[in-house]
Amino acid sequence: MNFTFYVSPVTKEFMNQALLEKIESEQYRKDKTNFAVGDSVRVHTKVVEGDKERIQIFAGVVIGRRGRGLNETFTVRRISYGEGVERVFPLHSPRVDKIEVERKGSVRRAKLTYLRSRLGKGATLVREKDEKAAAEPAAKQSAN
Repeated sequence: MNFTFYVSPVTKEFMNQALLEKIESEQYRKDKTNFAVGDSVRVHTKVVEGDKERIQIFAGVVIGRRGRGLNETFTVRRISYGEGVERVFPLHSPRVDKIEVERKGSVRRAKLTYLRSRLGKGATLVREKDEKAAAEPAAKQSAN
């Protein structure tokens, strides 16, 4: 007797998705850096030149994040010699060594593309989160 089993396309899709998630879970970044749009960051990237490898730092303001899972990327913008430079980094790339948050920014947009048209100090000026200002009134109330 020859038996053939029917596997529905839905079951097959579910099995493929589970397998894909298992493979992807091994590729995720181990150290989760918590940063958002508007933060000033320093991104340490590994650069290969010939047979040598060195770390290069790209510092700037995060102007956008996009994607989910392994495909997540973020864009960093800085002003270099009077010219705006933007660079897109994959979040989970092994080439990105680490991401340091220099200062937290307070913005009300998901994408800061309006910074592209600004010049000088206005291009890098993103208000800092007021953690100190919020802590001072609380300290005064507890002292009374």
